Amino acid sequence: MSARALIYSLSLTPKSPPDISAQKRNPCLGFKHRNPFHFRIRLSSQQERCHVDFRVSGLSRRRSSSGERRGGKLRADVKSEPYDLSESIPESVKLDGVVLGKEEVELESDSSVPWWEQFPKRWVIVVLCFSAFLLCNMDRVNMSIAILPMSAEYNWSPTTVGLIQSSFFWGYLLTQIAGGIWADTVGGKKVLGFGVVWWSIATILTPIAAKIGLPFLLVVRAFMGIGEGVAMPAMNNILSKWIPVAERSRSLALVYSGMYLGSVTGLAFSPFLIHQYGWPSVFFSFGSLGTVWFAVWQSKAYSSPLEDPELRPEEMKLIMTNSVSKEPVKTIPWRLILSKPPVWALIVCHFCHNWGTFILLTWMPTYYNQVLKFNLTESGLVCVLPWLTMAFSANFGGWIADTLVSKGLSITRVRKIMQTIGFLGPAFFLTQLSHVNSPAMAVLCMACSQGTDAFSQSGLYSNHQDIAPRYSGVLLGLSNTAGVLAGVFGTAATGYILQHGSWDDVFKVSVGLYLFGTVVWNLFSTGEKIVD
Repeated sequence: MSARALIYSLSLTPKSPPDISAQKRNPCLGFKHRNPFHFRIRLSSQQERCHVDFRVSGLSRRRSSSGERRGGKLRADVKSEPYDLSESIPESVKLDGVVLGKEEVELESDSSVPWWEQFPKRWVIVVLCFSAFLLCNMDRVNMSIAILPMSAEYNWSPTTVGLIQSSFFWGYLLTQIAGGIWADTVGGKKVLGFGVVWWSIATILTPIAAKIGLPFLLVVRAFMGIGEGVAMPAMNNILSKWIPVAERSRSLALVYSGMYLGSVTGLAFSPFLIHQYGWPSVFFSFGSLGTVWFAVWQSKAYSSPLEDPELRPEEMKLIMTNSVSKEPVKTIPWRLILSKPPVWALIVCHFCHNWGTFILLTWMPTYYNQVLKFNLTESGLVCVLPWLTMAFSANFGGWIADTLVSKGLSITRVRKIMQTIGFLGPAFFLTQLSHVNSPAMAVLCMACSQGTDAFSQSGLYSNHQDIAPRYSGVLLGLSNTAGVLAGVFGTAATGYILQHGSWDDVFKVSVGLYLFGTVVWNLFSTGEKIVD
């Protein structure tokens, strides 16, 4: 019999005991349902005797305790044995030796389940962390725009402006290691939630402190740094528990791109708010957004997938099978951690990287205003381009890194390649700033510098979870402490250099540190786990 397609349907109500061995081979086959499954098997053929692949689709429907009708689907790709279509259809079809592609069973919600409930929960956590970092940089960079009218109103010198800008890092420095310890012991959810609420309140209080006096403003900015200081260690702790190794670079790149887009948002909206409502409005409006984020965070986030009662079993299995950070931390092996050369490579390179990054973050609007002669609005809008470039480059670099790892390239080599780009790219483009003759070329060089800098998210910023996954929060706290010191000294030193030198001198210091970091990273870093 010649047939183009054969469709065979049956109701699967077992008449014999289930195959227990099959359940052992694949635990996903061991679930029970109150109602029988209805399977439809489609065999496509072009010859009377063929060897084909076909799909098994199962659908079950039941009512929940609330009376709501729910459903689910089970799909698996199955390879058939040669079958002669000219023969009659057998009374029963045996599915011995079912082959599940890569041992995956995809459970799909029925159309009655909203799409947002089907979205992987681990990526909900990533998106929430992304949003937190968006607010983090919005609240941080607004000062770099507002400082221009504030300094004019209060007659601050460049040295005083540098002091105000660096005061943020005083508090930021205090909570790096403490935030990492706290996150690794009590969980990242509480720590990150605390940080967002704390820095949002400090942001709202900034205009009030400025009107009272300079010492009060310095204290409030330091308090804001305390809140933002716990964000990165807490985020690193959460993602080390939620994200499989194969998705690490992409997830971290997305979260860190929230910082870049936060800079874009802050720099784009701050000039408008200042012109329309005055510079205090920037702090009041941005700071109030933290309460909205905190409400969502409390209802949706969990420190670990083991704590989430709504996590689907198949996603739990995927995370726990491919994640490396499972047991909670009780003690920190400080001596072991500090005895490893790759740890010190992280610390040194984090310092070198952040020196250039924080100078660009805090001083670029001033550079565009004083050197390129842009006005306040133009300075804010032009500053957006480098950060947009970083957001794109970070995610592009994360995709490249995960692709290289999946193709068999060692994690060590991938981290070295990405970080080398993250150092040498900015060093090259910063050296070109002294040779350009137009504002457009200067902005282009700055954008390229920041864009290549973003490859660091798949280099040193992903390396904490590589070498010490259980202590990633503490390790990030250690290295970011060095990075914060770079922010403190670099931001303040820039103000001093500008009073006694030029912008070329500022960029030369950054380039020297980028080159030094490249050498250290390629000599001492690794992508292998060195602390268990």
